[in-house]
Amino acid sequence: MAVVAGTRVGRASRRRSRVPVWLWVPAAGIAVAMLLPVVYLLVRALGSDQAWSQIIDGGTVRILGNSILLALLVTMGSTLLAVPLAWLTVRTDLPGRSVWAVLCAVPLVIPTYVGAFAYVAAFGPRGLLQSLLAPFGVTRLPEPYGLPGATIALTLFTFPYLLLIVRGALAGMDPSLEEASRGLGHSPAETFRRVTLPQLRPAIGAGGLLIGLYALSDFGAVSIMRFPTFTWSIYLEYQGALDRTRAAVLALVLVALTLGILTFEAATRGRASYYRTGSGARREPPTVPLGRWRWPALGLCATVVGLALAVPLAVTGYWILRGISTGQDFGLPFLAARNSLWASGMAAVVAAVAAMPVTVLSVRFRGWLTALVERATFVGYALPGIVVALSLVFFGIRYGGPLYQTLALLVFAYAVRFLPEAVGATRASLLQVSPSIEEAARSLGRSGPRVLMEITTPLVRPGVLAGAALVFLTAMKELPATILLAPIGFRTLATEIWSGTEGAFFARSAMHAALLLLLSSVPLVFLLRRREGLT
Repeated sequence: MAVVAGTRVGRASRRRSRVPVWLWVPAAGIAVAMLLPVVYLLVRALGSDQAWSQIIDGGTVRILGNSILLALLVTMGSTLLAVPLAWLTVRTDLPGRSVWAVLCAVPLVIPTYVGAFAYVAAFGPRGLLQSLLAPFGVTRLPEPYGLPGATIALTLFTFPYLLLIVRGALAGMDPSLEEASRGLGHSPAETFRRVTLPQLRPAIGAGGLLIGLYALSDFGAVSIMRFPTFTWSIYLEYQGALDRTRAAVLALVLVALTLGILTFEAATRGRASYYRTGSGARREPPTVPLGRWRWPALGLCATVVGLALAVPLAVTGYWILRGISTGQDFGLPFLAARNSLWASGMAAVVAAVAAMPVTVLSVRFRGWLTALVERATFVGYALPGIVVALSLVFFGIRYGGPLYQTLALLVFAYAVRFLPEAVGATRASLLQVSPSIEEAARSLGRSGPRVLMEITTPLVRPGVLAGAALVFLTAMKELPATILLAPIGFRTLATEIWSGTEGAFFARSAMHAALLLLLSSVPLVFLLRRREGLT
């Protein structure tokens, strides 16, 4: 068995093949729907004579530099954390690796605004750490704000995106090449660098792209850490100005930056294939003994879990205990919890279904037009939630009719924002499936849709499940779109947390945050345990 880089004949045959209508129509329709926010921004910006001058002024250039730097640092930091952790929890004899796999992924459910607030409360100038050090003469700690604080907060609460995708790729990887490398006398480290890491390139690229775009679109962490990026600046423009043209211009620059990142990622992605050319059942790879590196590996896992999970939980627990000690009546928000689960679950299903035609189109029928369709689905992911929400309010009022202020419009907003998570995870799995399997099914008389449903979908199930889980977990935390588009009286845990924080009801917000963490962890643990059983 071997992993091939894609022959010239195979690539030529795929280029000559025509995209079937049953695949092209839904994929193109999904791409057009994902571009609605861009249409809204163009309508806003092109109606002003000052749009070009606002694009090239010094403030916009400074915000552009801040946003690019933050995205680069967060992506690099997340990669340096996620790839080693994924390998340790899938391929090695790390003690308690299943437990560490779950604990390292759980920070994904913590909203960035909750995590950033926890860090300021813990390590700020007058935070909990300073109060513990006060008896030793420490009266004030350095401020955690700015680029360092935003980078740390976003890295700690976004690296699980990449971790889950890389774990899925490692679980589905054929171990024959690694075994051959070890048989030739290469060390585990050298085998990982020369054999395993190149095969993980699609997964790392997909996860890194998601994290970079998420860093560009995040509002919670950058606002709490007071670091001026596009999202914070756009929010301030929308909140403080009657004329929202500058906000639309900033958002269009962000769209242009997103397209540039997508173009760069596509150019560096390459056309290599990552599937097996031999027959036979997929085998479980051999476990790599860590030896003397066992304790440093445990130290890495413990440090990451401590910073990304223990600190936010400790701050949340502190505020809950403080509220209990003062006699506050919390009241469990069962209705908000039910609304969050229902809306996020529907968004996960919609995104998983919509991701399939887009992914199959971009992987099996490569070309500039199919690449354009795929990139169109990523635009909404880099836009702030408030921009996506306002664009849908604009279209809902004018053309949506009965859809305005309905749950369907909210679910659609979640799909616009988070569809790339499902596309990225599904794409990483589809790249490991040989197209010869699908061609064999078609030669036996099965139609294209039947091949997609009966052959392709079961083979990429790990990626589909991972993508759906990512969409579910991210939708649970979404705030601006929920505030603007939810039906009247439709409260979620995210909106309850934000309203409590706005009103300085920190104990109540902490209780809601704890419930959000608990509910989001259940499907995450189920997904990870299911994957462990499959690998």
